[in-house]
Amino acid sequence: MDGIAALAIDEALASCDSRREGLNSDEAAARLLADGPNVLPAPRQPGALRRFVAQLTHFFAVMLWVAAALAVVAGLPVLGVAIAVVVVVNGAFSFAQEERATTAAASLRELVPTTSVALRDGSRVSLPVTELVRGDVVVLQEGSRIAADARLIESDGLLVDESTLSGESRPVSRSATGSGDEGCVFAGTYVSSGSGRAVVFATGSRSRIGGIATLTGSVVRRPTPLRQDLNQAVRAIAAIAVACGAVFFVATIAIGTDPQDGFLFSLGVIVALVPEGLMPTLTLSLAMSATRMAKAGALVRHLEAVETLGATTVICSDKTGTMTTNQMTARRVWTPSRSVSATGSGWAGGGTLLEADRPLDPASLDELQDLLRAAALCGNAHVERRDGRWLPVGDPTEGALQLLAHKGGVDREEAERRTPRIREYPFGSVRRRMTTLHRRPDGSSVAYTKGSPEAVLEVTGRIRRGADDAPLGAADRDAITTAADELARLGLRVMAVAMREVGPVVPPSAADVERDLGFLGLVGLEDPVRPEVAPAVDACRRAGIRVVMISGDHPETARTVADAVGLRAGEVVLGADLPEDDDELRRLIADPAVEVLARVAPEQKLRIARALQAGGSIVAMTGDGVNDAPALRQADIGVAMGASGTDVAREAADLILLDDSFAHIVDAVEEGRAAFDNIRRFLTYHLTDNVAELTPFVVWALSAGRIPLMISVLQVLALDIGTDLLPALALGAERPEAGVMDRPPRRRNEHLLSHHVLARAFGFLGPIEAVLSMAMVPIGAAIAYGWRPGSSLPAGSDLEVLSAMVFAAIVCMQMANAFACRSDPASLRSIGPLANRLLLAAVGAELLLLLGFLYLPGLSGVLGNGPITAELWIPVAVTPFLLLAAEEGRKAWVRRRAT
Repeated sequence: MDGIAALAIDEALASCDSRREGLNSDEAAARLLADGPNVLPAPRQPGALRRFVAQLTHFFAVMLWVAAALAVVAGLPVLGVAIAVVVVVNGAFSFAQEERATTAAASLRELVPTTSVALRDGSRVSLPVTELVRGDVVVLQEGSRIAADARLIESDGLLVDESTLSGESRPVSRSATGSGDEGCVFAGTYVSSGSGRAVVFATGSRSRIGGIATLTGSVVRRPTPLRQDLNQAVRAIAAIAVACGAVFFVATIAIGTDPQDGFLFSLGVIVALVPEGLMPTLTLSLAMSATRMAKAGALVRHLEAVETLGATTVICSDKTGTMTTNQMTARRVWTPSRSVSATGSGWAGGGTLLEADRPLDPASLDELQDLLRAAALCGNAHVERRDGRWLPVGDPTEGALQLLAHKGGVDREEAERRTPRIREYPFGSVRRRMTTLHRRPDGSSVAYTKGSPEAVLEVTGRIRRGADDAPLGAADRDAITTAADELARLGLRVMAVAMREVGPVVPPSAADVERDLGFLGLVGLEDPVRPEVAPAVDACRRAGIRVVMISGDHPETARTVADAVGLRAGEVVLGADLPEDDDELRRLIADPAVEVLARVAPEQKLRIARALQAGGSIVAMTGDGVNDAPALRQADIGVAMGASGTDVAREAADLILLDDSFAHIVDAVEEGRAAFDNIRRFLTYHLTDNVAELTPFVVWALSAGRIPLMISVLQVLALDIGTDLLPALALGAERPEAGVMDRPPRRRNEHLLSHHVLARAFGFLGPIEAVLSMAMVPIGAAIAYGWRPGSSLPAGSDLEVLSAMVFAAIVCMQMANAFACRSDPASLRSIGPLANRLLLAAVGAELLLLLGFLYLPGLSGVLGNGPITAELWIPVAVTPFLLLAAEEGRKAWVRRRAT
């Protein structure tokens, strides 16, 4: 790099075997074949075997390995092997889920293409960054992600964010005349402002960042808040399980039980209370929610975003591109002499300029011709003809202005050849205007400026009428302001255009150029409202989510769009009127009547996000520009535009809208709420089963062994990792239920293991399942063996039959419990008992597993299950209906109380 940085521009180009107009397609293809794609070396990941071993050595697994070893030492090798099998099966499932999630994440990332603008065959083209090669001349603009190491050959006010390399957040200046690093840009950095062109000298692993890319493999991601919450709950459950096992072991020894039997008993208690299948179930639930979001147009970059989305209380949305289509079309042109309309729609091409519904010849009108020339030249975007459509590469507004110029007969390429650009003063969020300086054939220069009407009028001192310039008077300013307001009231985005004749000496700064400009006219651009946004805004209202539209446009434009999507636009707050004091800003922004903010600078969005959060709101913030990144990071959910957003914004975001539509934020919130509900569903399902599994051990201990232990540790394992796992997974895939968006957002401090979840599992469903399953002992004994109260229970093989009835009853009731847990408090009939097909398949598989555990000689013998005859199946088959009836009755009581 040092060598090329020390070379003059032409020498640098020669060293890369390139030229200022870039490579041709054949040269680029040959270099791509020789050097390979421009991709960073993938960080070294642990091998598959190591990742699989990690699934066998986490907290739960280690505890079960210890239990298996103790079982072998105690002379119970079958139990030890069974526990080991459970650990391996659970680890294999988690490993498969991790691999699936990794593969899905990689494929989902590919849905958001990263492109770069380069010169090929003498023209600008947008191509994937992977196809950049040494010698390519890349075009740098504000917001561009720099995809390869390159030597600058042109620069204009170029500032680069190199924080990814240096850790320094302040942008640094880069110039084509600089030496060393000052004359170069590097892969992985971003253009904060300005523009330039650079010749690529290193790609992929040969770039500066490529040399350190492998270090990313050592970075360990912090656990998400959801994982932390769940891990705390799981560790608490595990601690309780071990403590209960220890207490019951001491109790069994105290009543004279053989130590080996006491150990077996305490081991059963521990295994019964440990939710072995919880972690893989959680992984699948979040992965399926993220996959559904991606299919709906919202790509989740961080899984914790799934959880946070469900709690969102305020959505701060951009207007352009999010609530509108971002297919800008210039509709009206106002000059001091006339008002002109433009036909044609979107980027379909075609269209003409009309005055009073009659075609107009712009070439005969000096000020209109100058305005169209300014529209073509003052911008960095360009348009390409594809499949009969003109598609802008770059800013859509600049693309629309170029199409307007095309309709008026002004060809940008011809205009650039006649008056090449020699300097650019890029758009800034404070100045709100952009100026380009062009050299004329006679050696003089002309400056073209575009921006918001207010910003352009600040530096305007003259007005163009026809071919004549005149001083800009107060009446002229009033007329321009009135015309701008009229266009804005039509819902049009208004741009002002001006120009200034400049001598042969290039002014040193933007301030020297942008003074005493000659006003040319206004352009009104239409950006149609997305039809799906109004229903989405209405859905937010029903869901208790406040929507705030933040726009940089004219307040009347913002008001018109707000009215169209259903926002209350009565009071439009201007960015200039936002209080400097943070407490005052918090009070202002907390007012629910404030739903539209206009003329807001990107930097102000950060303060808005903080003010809302200070008031207790969970904030989702949209953005697409470089300056939006701080607000996206500050927000609880940063939402970036996938189609039109900058790479900086996408890197800062938690959620990426693949087609930029606001409606997909609402879809994602719905999925986030469903994901949280699903986690609670399978937690309730697991905990209910734990109560039923633990009860036989408690009854045995409290009766001092007079009532036999009706379920074995192996049967508990068969329940937890065998029959229960598939329905739990199916519950994790439950789609959002009706009405999920008709309730207020959950509170930030609301935990997964809420009092309601614990009360429902431990206080209602669990005890019912425990009582009904234990009732199989006397009922089965009476039916099969004529047992009567007061007499001794059967023993030996007869006891195995009763144990099998208890086991079968728990499994059957868990089938019913899976359907009961699908909703609370909606009835099963109202949500459709057959709606979750995965659950139907899971329950079918659960039934087959149960029959295998009962009747396959090898399995039934190991588990200690005796054969259940037809007459004994009758009470077992009744239990799930009793559980379901009880739960439906409780839900009906809850619904009545709520009305």
